[in-house]
Amino acid sequence: MDPTSDGIRGERHGSAPVPLSVLDLVTVGAGRTATDALRTSVEIAKLAEARGYHRYWVAEHHSMPGVASSSPAVILAHLAAHTGRIRLGSGGVMLPNHAPLVIAEQFGTLEAMAPGRVDLGLGRAPGTDGATAAALRRTDRLNEGADDFPQQLAELTRFLDDDFPDGHPYGRIHAVPGPVQSTSPGGVQSPHRPPLWLLGSSGFSARLAGTLGLPFAFAHHFSAQNTIPALDLYRESFRPSALLDAPYALIGVSALATEDENEARRQVMAAALNMVRLRTGRPGLVPTPEEAAAHEFTEMEREFINSWNANVIHGTPDQVRMGLDDLAKRTGADELMLTANAHGGEIRLRSYELLANEYGLPSA
Repeated sequence: MDPTSDGIRGERHGSAPVPLSVLDLVTVGAGRTATDALRTSVEIAKLAEARGYHRYWVAEHHSMPGVASSSPAVILAHLAAHTGRIRLGSGGVMLPNHAPLVIAEQFGTLEAMAPGRVDLGLGRAPGTDGATAAALRRTDRLNEGADDFPQQLAELTRFLDDDFPDGHPYGRIHAVPGPVQSTSPGGVQSPHRPPLWLLGSSGFSARLAGTLGLPFAFAHHFSAQNTIPALDLYRESFRPSALLDAPYALIGVSALATEDENEARRQVMAAALNMVRLRTGRPGLVPTPEEAAAHEFTEMEREFINSWNANVIHGTPDQVRMGLDDLAKRTGADELMLTANAHGGEIRLRSYELLANEYGLPSA
């Protein structure tokens, strides 16, 4: 199979070192609503499509007031109604939180809504704290879900392809919309099915993605120290498959561009304060830059922020471009997926526009 036919390998535009994409956390700032955040997501998706970004992913998170992306499939359906070309997908759906059949049905429905432009990215982390994960899964045996991830993945793949072997307990169960519709009298089914991606922040999913011949997405934006080892492991483990004949890896990158360097620093500090609160069990809305500037950070908080912000590429458009170019060269990533974290949606939207201009991406 030609990987470009399923949108796995993106096209590089302008002077960008590799294809550029968007990861949207649907962040909610103090004084803003989830409705505001979702409207911003639509505007960013439309901009990304018009300017040649390859794909637009949303990530599953739970019980976080400042992140309104608990239901990726619902958000993607909304974005599909407002776009026509850009690939849409999950970065990702946390598979242990859900029955594989449910995911197959949701993404089969998305594929029917937006034929040939849906990605299904999967992770094995809960996307939240342990108590929330237990509420989601109706069990406190959380390790079981992560340990069973390869089996869950295999089951999901069977549902997507509708090819359980004869005698399997699920052999007469079909994910609809899906391939079974083409075998019904008079049935005609789309030739597309969402390509699977594995997501990770360590070596487990890197090795599994390589072994299965799947594309791999690494969370560089919160696990930068593991990026190169994980990508090396993915490439070393890779075995060609019907989907891919060679490895393909993207990395998620925190990147924020503003016209003024000081403004970028102010916005990044607000996002960092939000992370401090999340990591210390006090998740909330993304604070304003003014609140962050007035906050009296402890020594431990400053150490965390310095470490966190060291992996956030921010500044003027040319400064961010240099940082992204260097990162692409150091990691050998096949694609950069940019996530702009800031208090206000207008700042995030403008960042993607400034970088599109900086790289000379096409205009609609």
